[in-house]
Amino acid sequence: MRQASARQARLTKPAGSLGVIEHLSVRLAGMTGRMDPPLRGAVVFTLAADHGVAAEGVSAYPREVTAQMVLNFLRGGAAINVLAREVGARVVVADIGVDADLPPHSALRAVKVRRGTDSITRGPAMTVDEAERAIEVGRSLVREQAPAVDVALTGDMGIGNTTASAALICALTGLEPELVVGRGTGVDDEGLRRKLDAVRGALQVNAGSIARGPIDTLAAVGGLEIAGLVGVILAAAEGRKPAIIDGFISGASALVAAAMEPAASGYMIASHRSQELGHGAVLDRLGLHPLLDLDLRLGEGTGAALAFPIVRAAVRLLNEMATFDEAGVSDRS
Repeated sequence: MRQASARQARLTKPAGSLGVIEHLSVRLAGMTGRMDPPLRGAVVFTLAADHGVAAEGVSAYPREVTAQMVLNFLRGGAAINVLAREVGARVVVADIGVDADLPPHSALRAVKVRRGTDSITRGPAMTVDEAERAIEVGRSLVREQAPAVDVALTGDMGIGNTTASAALICALTGLEPELVVGRGTGVDDEGLRRKLDAVRGALQVNAGSIARGPIDTLAAVGGLEIAGLVGVILAAAEGRKPAIIDGFISGASALVAAAMEPAASGYMIASHRSQELGHGAVLDRLGLHPLLDLDLRLGEGTGAALAFPIVRAAVRLLNEMATFDEAGVSDRS
């Protein structure tokens, strides 16, 4: 990072004129241990699971959409497929907890821990053992793709997962639900009231588990795809690979990963600031500066895919721009 900072100071531009991109290039040098990490092998890990809390009327879409969207991913028809093709990334689709029997498909990783979670309003979403297994599944998905993974991008699919993520964020940060719970898939005022009630109830009924630590909290109010993404982020950090964090759901996973292993936050790149109400607080807690602010709230890994070219450009600028000496340009007085 010192070497990258020194080179940034000699490049043919006013110091700091590339703003966040300069800081990003220095961070990438530290993450990878290289001034010129290739970052060619980008993989979007889109994990899918169902949530028992969906039965509380917290989503504008029926629960069946989770399985239907997985099939759409496999056909290449979802937003993440389009964006991944545009930026040259691969998409790994994993069924980690869909409450349906999906047909076999060569592009589907069938790694189901269980068929959806229980409702967080009535008790824990899953057992601690199931949460740990889901984390390990996420780790395994990254390891399976090695050494082809230069950078991991996080993605998700699961009806009801903004409610679970909001509860998890509240539990980990101490923020009140009113500051975190948003409209998710676009619920009306009554739907928003139900989401707030669900999160309040989940925090109350699971208070004992929340007090025991991050994995117990994840098991109590989280989700299987959220847990799987914790594993993806941790595995990327363990392999000195950058992890481009998508939006609200991925942000909840990043909070858990950072609580489990604080050093993991050094390998996280915030792709964007989600339109979801509490996402800014998540980024602040993680100390991350989002690269984009486009009012996104889709998930799937879409924000991460859009940010990937910026990440790659930061490395190229650091390495391919001429210094003042190389270009024969006069430096500032």
